[in-house]
Amino acid sequence: MTELRYTPLRERHEQRGAAFTDFGGWMMPVRYSSDLAEHHAVRDAAGLFDISHMGEFLVTGADAASFLDYALAGRISTMRVGKAKYSLVLTEDGGVVDDVIVYRIADDRFLVIANAGNRDAVATAFAERAQRSPVAATFRESSDADGGATSFAHIPGVSGIAVVEDVSDQFALIAVQGPRARAVLEATPGLDGFEPALAELGSYAWASAGFDGERVLVARTGYTGEDGFELMVPDRRAVALWDALLTAGEPLGLVPAGLAARDTLRLEAGMPLYGHELGRGIRPAQAGLGRTVAADKDDFVGKDATEPAADAPVLVGLVAEGRRAGRAGYAVVDADGTPVGEITSGALSPTLGHPIAMAYVRPDLAEPGTELAIDVRGTRIPTTVTALPFYRRKK
Repeated sequence: MTELRYTPLRERHEQRGAAFTDFGGWMMPVRYSSDLAEHHAVRDAAGLFDISHMGEFLVTGADAASFLDYALAGRISTMRVGKAKYSLVLTEDGGVVDDVIVYRIADDRFLVIANAGNRDAVATAFAERAQRSPVAATFRESSDADGGATSFAHIPGVSGIAVVEDVSDQFALIAVQGPRARAVLEATPGLDGFEPALAELGSYAWASAGFDGERVLVARTGYTGEDGFELMVPDRRAVALWDALLTAGEPLGLVPAGLAARDTLRLEAGMPLYGHELGRGIRPAQAGLGRTVAADKDDFVGKDATEPAADAPVLVGLVAEGRRAGRAGYAVVDADGTPVGEITSGALSPTLGHPIAMAYVRPDLAEPGTELAIDVRGTRIPTTVTALPFYRRKK
């Protein structure tokens, strides 16, 4: 059995009385006080999340952009330095290995954030694709033509071929999410020198900052439906940064928040989660992510198989009255009681006050307004298909 891992912030979580759960091989805080209190704190003020279990990969070299164009579904080479982009690692047959966020650090340097449970899968995919990318193939053919026995795989960076480095164990990630997230960062002692200033930092972009002599990458991406920042810091400084953020943020309403609050927040925001709405058997278009696939690229892994079958189930939002919520795995049925789909995530929405769910259903039943039902342990709960997201913050 593989030993479960803890982040550098374990002691801080234990001091706060956190309950832990196994998440992707990591023991992570699921709650500190109550799921509802932490959820509402993020909607009304700010929440502090430890997301150090995520995987981080640096991709460097003159060919880094074209390598990522080949390895990922999106067009990465057109990104400007300072920007971020949501993308997908696809299988050869168009399924999803993982969903990732890519940051362009420099013309020849990218940071890729992967889900914790898929860190090894992404590392394997990158290693295989580094061997097969068009630039690697060109180098190999050139080397063979010269009669050389040298392999590019043993000379990182040669001929500009991208080098992929797993740096997950070197850094911690801390997220501040909520309408007061920016105020928390600006009030945190020792955290300064934002370039660009946070007031000028757009969505899906990153800034450089300093924290007690260390450089910190501050991303403005978010995953809760609120304004939010993710701070990447060397793991030896994680505890100091966590403490500083809490000290500055608690007067502003900041509270530590766990995985339970994160799940209801991202569900309200209609964001798919790997293992629920995404997986190797799901094509991007089924999950409403067809726009993330740059189908006009010359070549990328999965290019020939991104379109799902015409009758493949599609992801929809469901809303219901009352208090009983469908959960992952519950059946969705039509008026005759015939199963037509399955819930992937569901909860009683803390913000909206009624049950919400995401589900894969037959494509002919995906139109908003379609009346269906959820089979909740033998009881049919009427539900209506609705457009995602369920919740959209006021700007």
